[in-house]
Formats: sequence, structure tokens, C-alpha cells
Amino acid sequence: MCEFKIINENDGSQIAEDILILSYTDDNELIFKDVLGMGEKLDSALILDVNTLNQKCVVLQHPLIKKFLGLLKKINEQRLTKSDIEDFQEKLNKIKETL
Repeated sequence: MCEFKIINENDGSQIAEDILILSYTDDNELIFKDVLGMGEKLDSALILDVNTLNQKCVVLQHPLIKKFLGLLKKINEQRLTKSDIEDFQEKLNKIKETL
């Protein structure tokens, strides 16, 4: 059985260890669970790398990821609206203003 350490790409810190299950909720939150079913949830994160050789999973956290995943799901399900795109564009514009 392969148990992963979850590493935060943002700062290299270890978020969790002995993780067997990684998945997303319907609300685009990343959850991971250990052998007992206990785990944590990251509100807005993306899996960047899963390596079974060193048993590490690297995740990137950013507030925009959750919105982006939701947007992709709506595109895939053909439920995308103009307001979905405008909402995402607004989030991007706020980031752009900080540059």
C-alpha cells in the first residue's frame, strides 16, 4: 500500500502524511484521507505531482484554483454562463491590479 506525504508547493511544508485517498468534493475542495478515513480538506488547491517512488504528493494552494476548477466543470458539462466567465474575469482583474 502506498501512503503519501502531502507537500505544500507554496512553502515546501508538509501538510499531512500516511494519506491513501486524494479526491475532490462536489464543491471543488481537495480532500485527503488516511487508512482510518481521517483527513483534511484544502479549500482551493490543485494536485501538481504524485510520485509513488518517494511517496509524495505536491499540492498548490491559491484562492483562484477553486473557481477555476468550477469553471472547467461547467465548461465540460456545457452549463457555462456569461456571468460565470465575468465572475472569473473579475477575480483575475483583482490579481492584475496587485501587480
